[in-house]
Amino acid sequence: MMSTYVRRVAVSTAVAAVLTGAAACSGSGSGGGPDPDAADGGKGAGGANPVAALRSVEKSTGGADSAEVESTTTMGTMMSMKADGSLGWADGLTGNLTITYTGGTMADQMRQLGATSMEARYLPDAYYAKMGDTFAEQSGGKHWIKYAYDDLAQLGGGSGAYMKDQMQNTTPNQSVKLLLASGDVEKAGEEKVRGEHTTHYSGTVDVADLADQSSNLSADQQADLKRQLEQAGVTTETIDIWVNDEDLLVKKTEKGELATGSMSSTAYYSNYGVDVSVEEPAAGDTADFKDLMQTPPAG
Repeated sequence: MMSTYVRRVAVSTAVAAVLTGAAACSGSGSGGGPDPDAADGGKGAGGANPVAALRSVEKSTGGADSAEVESTTTMGTMMSMKADGSLGWADGLTGNLTITYTGGTMADQMRQLGATSMEARYLPDAYYAKMGDTFAEQSGGKHWIKYAYDDLAQLGGGSGAYMKDQMQNTTPNQSVKLLLASGDVEKAGEEKVRGEHTTHYSGTVDVADLADQSSNLSADQQADLKRQLEQAGVTTETIDIWVNDEDLLVKKTEKGELATGSMSSTAYYSNYGVDVSVEEPAAGDTADFKDLMQTPPAG
């Protein structure tokens, strides 16, 4: 029988791991921002008009289809973690990441399961988390948990629907779209990132307003999400991006405040166009998140 503890870990992992994938690509938003004046500004990321330049970055990065990713994320007291692997976005989010929890309540829970690292696989309709041997001992011998995005949409009202939306639609250029949607972006200079010349842009986003403007949600889901964002203490988010001479995103940072503490994420992107091959874990070694939640706990 499924223990109450393992069920709780399954829920926590659903939230944290989905946020991990979304954070590696971008934190929020799947729509565009204001239409720039195409006649104004130069071509490429070094152009004088940051909005026109970022439109070029959005197109180039979105069209690259895949990249290798390294990211670190901290979300208050809930978790701090790092992830590395490759992600593709040509037809929904796909990819493989190794996720290591380095602090917070998630790291504590994972230690009790015998490991602080796990393998994550992203497919267009579901996310899979490999939990390890200790979890398998308490879950009928199954090492993986499958989180169908349609099932995640039922988790936490508007925030669950928002997670589904992000996992099915997010790409690395979402951080560019966030800046375009904010209407508040400026060129912050030119810098070297891992030895590569880049142009640095910075801006601030009103998170609640952005959810209204750019998310593929119903009015009720938007209202639910806004309420939960307010309860979490999220108001604004600062975004910085670094773009190379090919108009490809090579680094991004996002920072904000939550009720549980500060939120920050940093991601590096390289090897655009890398082949991303993802296999669904064996059905016999996979527990379904929906079934886990419906199974009466042991005791």
